[in-house]
Amino acid sequence: MSTQLDAKLDAYWMPFTANRQFKQAPRMLTGADGMYFTDDKGRRVLDGIAGLWCVNAGHNRPRIVEAIQKQAAELDFAPPFQMAHPKAFELAERLVELTPAGLNKAFFTNSGSEAVETALKMAIAYHRVRGEGARTRLIGRERGYHGVNFGGISVGGMVGNRKMFGSMLAGVDHIKHTHDPARNAFSVGQPAHGAEFANDLENLIALHDASTIAAVIVEPIAGSTGVLIPPQGYLQRLREICDKHGILLIFDEVITGFGRTGNPFAAQTFGVTPDLMTVAKGLTNGCVPMGAVFAKQFIHDAFMQGPEHLIEFFHGYTYSAHPLACAAALGTLDTYAEDGLLTRATEMQGYFAEALHSLKGEPNVIDIRNLGLVGGCELAPLPGEPGKRGFSVFLDCWEKGVLVRTTGDTVALSPPLIIERSHIDHIIDTLRSALKRVA
Repeated sequence: MSTQLDAKLDAYWMPFTANRQFKQAPRMLTGADGMYFTDDKGRRVLDGIAGLWCVNAGHNRPRIVEAIQKQAAELDFAPPFQMAHPKAFELAERLVELTPAGLNKAFFTNSGSEAVETALKMAIAYHRVRGEGARTRLIGRERGYHGVNFGGISVGGMVGNRKMFGSMLAGVDHIKHTHDPARNAFSVGQPAHGAEFANDLENLIALHDASTIAAVIVEPIAGSTGVLIPPQGYLQRLREICDKHGILLIFDEVITGFGRTGNPFAAQTFGVTPDLMTVAKGLTNGCVPMGAVFAKQFIHDAFMQGPEHLIEFFHGYTYSAHPLACAAALGTLDTYAEDGLLTRATEMQGYFAEALHSLKGEPNVIDIRNLGLVGGCELAPLPGEPGKRGFSVFLDCWEKGVLVRTTGDTVALSPPLIIERSHIDHIIDTLRSALKRVA
């Protein structure tokens, strides 16, 4: 690293980063194309995590680049309150053609965190406008991740994201997580055991009464906590319980959306349709920040009451449906369609699963989980130093030219959907060697 660059590292307080460690040995990315990043030393680094679960179509895709450039010169900004621009409507129409049947209204945000906040507010407000204003309680899940705003960390269940920030939202509770290594370790695809974990929702309903509960929010696959795949029948049971008690079901598909599981959305993979669904990341292939909430017709229509000149839902963002984000999203959808990427994980998942599960028996590997093109390899933690073994594996893979992600002591993989078998082999071989070196 040059002295000039070293002098410029101090001002930036990096997110979700061990800042002191990073600035002693920075990992700088300066370019990207296809399946690879380029770092500041000119090395090619194989992207095993699609940037950050988001670059589903691979890097530097011409349609997306061209769409952003053209839009910036044509219309750089349009106010989203009481005004609009054509691409916002075009994008919404394109998206609801892909969503599960019934999720036919799109509300745009700028991130997954904002999409979650929007969905939670929609759920509470929906019950109020229909005369059940006592339904304000929100139910999340242990080990859930729903972004980093106060609503998201309140319904979320990752302790590191919660413990520093006070009491958070009132009226929030959590159902049990589904991680059950005693019965499900090394499952290929959906684990056979654990549908009954959904019945924990009935326990909370008995405690609080359904008349006080607005919504339940879960990730179909819990991603950031370490890739927890839902047991067979689990999501179906959650849907049944919510229907029984008039509770809205929200799926957070910020990670699983746009082809990760072999369908446009995990709701389609698992055959369960929520009432609200949040997305971001793959919506624009990570090129321009953008998120969205998809709502069922009956939720939207409940707000469309009263005088027509009044605002129906007092919520939104300055950059909702930003012209550059809409252009990027449209270019992304074109790329997905032309390359068949929204279903490509179905073609590649068998080879990916076999390669990933070949790590069983390597040093300190205690579980492997996978579905579609997402996988997790859980490691036994070092005594008294949780997360250190995982971080050491991350650093070792980086030094050998492969980017993986670790959450605690779980190595997570979510490669771009353009991945080929040779890339899978390279990622797994590098990870295997890293596991042996840090043992």
